[in-house]
Amino acid sequence: MTAHRFRKRPVEVEAVRITDDPADIADFLHRCEKTAAADAFQDPAGGDVHIGTLEGVMHARPGDWIVRGVRGELYPVRGDIFEATYEPVED
Repeated sequence: MTAHRFRKRPVEVEAVRITDDPADIADFLHRCEKTAAADAFQDPAGGDVHIGTLEGVMHARPGDWIVRGVRGELYPVRGDIFEATYEPVED
């Protein structure tokens, strides 16, 4: 079988970085509650965010990003992966 090459479609997503102000993260998670199938909350002790997904509970740590995908789903992305994969959208 031959492997084929693919390129990700350009889509815009909304994201917040865990190192940002905790109030911003809380606001982002609250806004996502209305559309996301995920159940997410921030641990006040360590700042980690726990995100319930179809694959199980995923954890975002300081420096990671929480992304809301095209269908409203939430998922964590490590900071270095986010920087290599995403770029800011100009308004």
